[in-house]
Amino acid sequence: MIMKKKLIVFFSLLLVTVTYGQTVRYIYETSVNPDSINLVKMKHERTFLNIKGDRSLFISENKLIKDSLATALGPEDKEDRKKRDKDTKELSIKKEPEPAFFENYIIKSISQQKVYYYDKVFGKEIYYQEDRPLKWEITDVKESQNGYPAQKAVANFGGRVWTAWFTKDINISDGPYKFSGLPGLIVKLEDENGDYKFDLVKKIKVQNAFEKPDDPNARLSTRVGFNGDKAALALEAGKNRRLPTEGGRNGMPGGNGHDGMRGGRMGGDRGMPPGGSNDNGTFPMQDVGFKNSPLKNNESQNPIELK
Repeated sequence: MIMKKKLIVFFSLLLVTVTYGQTVRYIYETSVNPDSINLVKMKHERTFLNIKGDRSLFISENKLIKDSLATALGPEDKEDRKKRDKDTKELSIKKEPEPAFFENYIIKSISQQKVYYYDKVFGKEIYYQEDRPLKWEITDVKESQNGYPAQKAVANFGGRVWTAWFTKDINISDGPYKFSGLPGLIVKLEDENGDYKFDLVKKIKVQNAFEKPDDPNARLSTRVGFNGDKAALALEAGKNRRLPTEGGRNGMPGGNGHDGMRGGRMGGDRGMPPGGSNDNGTFPMQDVGFKNSPLKNNESQNPIELK
């Protein structure tokens, strides 16, 4: 009897360990209208909500591919390579990945409802904790959405009115981007103008999934001060770089206004980093790494957060 109880305890612990080591990935088909004024064609990309234990990571597929390739080209140990190979075998890895809508990491503590937004400036990581709690109005409207029985909720966030459909069949208070706080997983999310849409299309389990690399030198900022701190990082990076006397030498752009350097200033006007920004400091469609990106000129025209 004692041996039987020990075996039950052992296998229970083993099950917990295996489950915790596994990431559940919720895949959203994401549509973005990059220019709400000119009503250009919607852009489409898959985004991932990776949930492991009490922690979630929101990342776009194209950013995951790009960062996985960067890991492959850089130094890595066997465990890093194992994680990369396991996670990217289901993705269509290309020599040069497509531009990402969301060039950022968003990490949440699900139980504490804390949201952290990570960005990079010339390889320097900077982040802040979201300080605006979502205030959902849960309605009595219930419909089937993306194959799940769902309930409608509405919230005002970032200058947009958002409609979310959540399902209690998946008892996880989370969703795409910064959205969470409902009594179930968000399976559909859309702003009132239809500029941003997230539709849950698939759920998979990933062993050794890609995770955001830890950066002990990451700089903590605030949402309000994010723009200024990013500008300071850009200027700091500029001081540490050798500026060429003629444009195009040493692989660096010169003072000809190309690729984020104009007359020796970083990012053009007022010393801001390349990519444009909005008032709250978020750069949801920033694409510094793609010189010829079709999103590069659109990224500040219709950001996901207007204020």
